[in-house]
Amino acid sequence: MTALTPELLLHGYALGIFPMAEHRDDTEIFWVDPERRGVLPLDGFHVSRSLAKAMRRSAFEVRINTDFDGVVAACADRADTWINAEIARLYSVLHQNAHAHSLEIWEGEALVGGVYGVTLGAAFFGESMFSRRTNASKMALAALVDRLNSAGFVLFDTQFLTSHLASLGAVEITRRTYHARLRRALDQHAQFSRPATASLQEVVQRMTQTS
Repeated sequence: MTALTPELLLHGYALGIFPMAEHRDDTEIFWVDPERRGVLPLDGFHVSRSLAKAMRRSAFEVRINTDFDGVVAACADRADTWINAEIARLYSVLHQNAHAHSLEIWEGEALVGGVYGVTLGAAFFGESMFSRRTNASKMALAALVDRLNSAGFVLFDTQFLTSHLASLGAVEITRRTYHARLRRALDQHAQFSRPATASLQEVVQRMTQTS
C-alpha cells in the first residue's frame, strides 16, 4: 500500500477502514474493511455484579492521555500483535494532533490497564487495550464508555467482536449498517477531553443507575 501518513490514516477511518500489520516485525501495513463490524452501544455496556463490586472497592485511578505511548506499547507487548513500529509511530503523531487518545488505569504510579483509539467527529475508533491487573481492561472500557457518553460521542467502533467484548455488551453489525452510522457520527461533534475525569466509583454509580 501507499506509505501511510497521519492524514491518510484519518481519511481511511472516515471511509470506514483501518490499518493493521500481520505481526510486530512485519513492515507491511494493509487496510481492513470487515464484512461484519464490532460496535459497543454506548447505552448498552454490561456491568456484571462482580465487576461493579470490584469497581466500587478499587483504589485504581482513571487518567486520560498521560502516557499514550505507554498504552500503545503495553497493547503491543504480547506474543501476537498487529501493532508494528510504524503503526505505533503514526498513532503517536495522531495523539500529538489530538486525534488519538488513551484512557488509562493506574495503581499508584504503575500503568496497569488501558485502551486507546482515534476520534473523528462523534466517532471513537477503539484500537487496542491491555490489562496487567484483574479487571483492569474492563474497568478501562467502563470508564471509556462513561467518558464517550459525557462528551457527546454516538459511535464506539471496536472493529471486531471478541468474546471479551461481547460479554461487556458489544455486538456485530453489517458493513452497510456500520457505514451509515459512521456517516451520521462524522457529521456531529464531540470532544474526548471535555468532561472531567471520573473515578471508578462515579462511573459504576452512573452505569448501575441507568442499567
